[in-house]
Amino acid sequence: MTTIDFDKVRLLLTVKPAPAGSAYAALAAAALAALSAVAMAGVMVLGAGVSFPDPGELSQPR
Repeated sequence: MTTIDFDKVRLLLTVKPAPAGSAYAALAAAALAALSAVAMAGVMVLGAGVSFPDPGELSQPR
């Protein structure tokens, strides 16, 4: 191996710093978590036995 090969290997093995995250991405993740928490709370309140009838069954023709 030559010194050029070692330089290539050193270049490939150097640790590059990770880019900082975006504030907008963090805000979107927090909004998604809040929305899913509200949806899960709604499921817990309604429960498994709740069913919504078909609108056609409720309306009566005149």
